[in-house]
Amino acid sequence: MTSNPVWGERTSALEVASTYAQQIEGKNVLITGVAPEGVGEGTALAFASQKPAILILVSRTKQKLEAAASSVRELYPDVDVRTVTIDLASQNSIRKAAADVAGIVSKLDILVNNAGATYNSRRWTEEGIEMQFGANHIGPFLFTKLLYPLLVEAAKESPAGATRIVNVSSHGHRLSTIRFHDYNIENKEVPPEEKPFSPMPPAFGRVQADGYMPTIAYAQSKTANILFTLYLQERLENKGIMAYALHPGGVSSHLGRDHDEEMADAIARTSKFWKNCDQGASTTLIAAVDPALNVRSGLYLSDCQFFPCADFAEDPAVAERLWHLSEDLIGQKFVL
Repeated sequence: MTSNPVWGERTSALEVASTYAQQIEGKNVLITGVAPEGVGEGTALAFASQKPAILILVSRTKQKLEAAASSVRELYPDVDVRTVTIDLASQNSIRKAAADVAGIVSKLDILVNNAGATYNSRRWTEEGIEMQFGANHIGPFLFTKLLYPLLVEAAKESPAGATRIVNVSSHGHRLSTIRFHDYNIENKEVPPEEKPFSPMPPAFGRVQADGYMPTIAYAQSKTANILFTLYLQERLENKGIMAYALHPGGVSSHLGRDHDEEMADAIARTSKFWKNCDQGASTTLIAAVDPALNVRSGLYLSDCQFFPCADFAEDPAVAERLWHLSEDLIGQKFVL
């Protein structure tokens, strides 16, 4: 269990960071998906409040990234804040970003894969992978692979389990497992175990004219985040690295800016309490720095506590199958 069982949906990330200041001070921290008024910015501000050695903010849009970085620097001028641009829908961009990071730090204590995207219509990555699966899972998979040597270096100098990989997922994962027979969401026939959750609200079950199912695509990518975490957990604990996945909660942000009114209304009904960006970052901070989690304590968190995920998201056989598919899609082995 976590260190503080009374923390929950209204807990502030700044409060969590203050409580675990010793676990943050002097550490090198990297956060993806950092933009103004988002969970990434809330996460960055919380880490910055406790004197990390270097805080690396990574995102796609340089203007938004620099705006978020400026906010952090204004509040915490003594923190060394660096920015790196990345397009998680381009493996060339990911490789360049990883090289940039390696030029900034020789070790990385905490990696927060926070970036995520959701779309209502079909889009493709540079490599021809369905955008949500590609940018939400395959991109972070490759980025983590490339940064892995820096995490190993950090683990050599830290208490076992204090070096962390944090993957931001969503309760939306429950709507779909991995569609190995149709991971590009082209509405191909899939076996029963790969079919989406049923019944679901009409907006979530929407099928576009080209066969694209936007919510199923998003759900698949979020299941992939958890399965990726499970595979990491099972193989990295003996290397002093721990990994956790989480649901940040319903957060008022710009994530759903591509949604139409019907979809927005359906999403609005999924949460009774909508968090601000500081509250939305609190579970990420727990997953990243709570010392009680140095020892493998669970897989998935929500509202600052461990929380059950779908059975298919914690199946080691599915996690291994996804790992091999992911390796195929980046054209490289990811050896731990």
